Amino acid sequence: MAEEQQREPLLKKKKVYYADCSGCRLEQHKESSQGLPIKELLSIWTVVLCTALPISSLFPFLYFMIKDFHIAKREEDIGYYAGYVGSAFMFGRALTSVAWGVVADRYGRKPVIIIGTTTVVIFNTLFGLSVNFWMAVSTRFLLGSLNGLLGPIKAYAVEIFREEHQAMGLSTVSTAWGIGLIIGPALGGFLAQPAVKYPNTFSEESLFGRFPYLLPCLFISIYALIVTIACCWLPESLHTHNENNKPTEDSYDALESATCGSNAKDKEQESEPTSSGSLIKNWPLMSSIIVYCVFSLHDMAYTEIFSLWAVSPRIFGGLSYSTDDVGVVLAISEPGLSLLIFQLTLYPVVERFIGPVMICQIAGVLSIIVLASYPFIATLSGFTLSLVLNCASVIKNVLSVSIITGLFILQNRAVDQHQRGTANGISMTAMSLFKALGPAGGGTLFSWAQKRQDAAFFPGNQMVFLILNVVEGIGVLMSFKPFLAH
Repeated sequence: MAEEQQREPLLKKKKVYYADCSGCRLEQHKESSQGLPIKELLSIWTVVLCTALPISSLFPFLYFMIKDFHIAKREEDIGYYAGYVGSAFMFGRALTSVAWGVVADRYGRKPVIIIGTTTVVIFNTLFGLSVNFWMAVSTRFLLGSLNGLLGPIKAYAVEIFREEHQAMGLSTVSTAWGIGLIIGPALGGFLAQPAVKYPNTFSEESLFGRFPYLLPCLFISIYALIVTIACCWLPESLHTHNENNKPTEDSYDALESATCGSNAKDKEQESEPTSSGSLIKNWPLMSSIIVYCVFSLHDMAYTEIFSLWAVSPRIFGGLSYSTDDVGVVLAISEPGLSLLIFQLTLYPVVERFIGPVMICQIAGVLSIIVLASYPFIATLSGFTLSLVLNCASVIKNVLSVSIITGLFILQNRAVDQHQRGTANGISMTAMSLFKALGPAGGGTLFSWAQKRQDAAFFPGNQMVFLILNVVEGIGVLMSFKPFLAH
């Protein structure tokens, strides 16, 4: 008892805040704020939605854009070229994500966020003005390489919330990301080729008649411009004060150290964060990143294949949908409000009871079951087809977002604050490489499958969805111990 009393601090420890440090000001605001942080949630939501929209908005009209470029010699080859355009964004992001993470850790999250949203404004508009295949590839590549905000925004989502709301913050990131990947194609489907769809409003000689894919890109760019202006008022979360120049209130540490002896020194050494060079050796971080990459590869290939499958002719096992039809499907199946409510209310509760790993495993198994039904959905028609397809799409999207949220939580819990930007940059680099393979591999796989309609073993699109399920199954298996450490 006497020893325990001796180890009691002689002075009550006070948190030290620095007036010139934006991170300290944010910490003070978090200490004094009570209730649900609605303003912060909306800030995260709008920024992530801004960067997610252009990633998949091209998929409903990409088939027709490649066709208009007259680069594919046969209709079956369109998917091959479409894959390269879809992959350019992720390839560019893979090359620069770590660098943007380092910048975010050194100069702050806010500058990287503003640069990222500005990039969307410029290069997404230029993509809509593309007149040939190589211009489309280059603008998508630059859009990905200069937009490095997704990694820092995940670190930011952890830092601006109190500890009890951090799971909710990361849920907001993955929810906005998932919904952006659905709203984006819906916008692309409804707004592409406006002179053909809405001839009373847009003439063939107008700007949108000469550039039939500019309108959806311009719509997203205008939204990104509004977000960029609003981001000027975002608070910075990175601490920038000089640790070597501490105020006198911090003399508690010296006094307690003198009282507690070597025990205090040992505790201080244990609390020191690991060096940046040890991130690669941080297996809980790296294992969660690897699993995240596998699921991301699957999701990106699925997004590419779904749109190609929907617009391809019935004779090739598709649905013969137009861009309008694809937009309707994605707009109806977009879970929007229901997904937001699930992620902000039910998901944090479930995560506390069974943990993020179990959520990933259950959602992965259910995704395999849902995706296995897609080849049979293609045999339906009329209202039955629309109903079943929309239900399957809603379930698939909710499950995918749940998996990503769980892996976001694992990654950010594995590192300290001063490493989160770099850690998420590593995650974005690895994930982007896999997502770059997704559209290219998915487009190539889809073109190959269309040429084997009469095969005895999983003909046509049955082989496509089988391989997608194999990738998902690998991700589920890797989410178990001993591979995934948590």
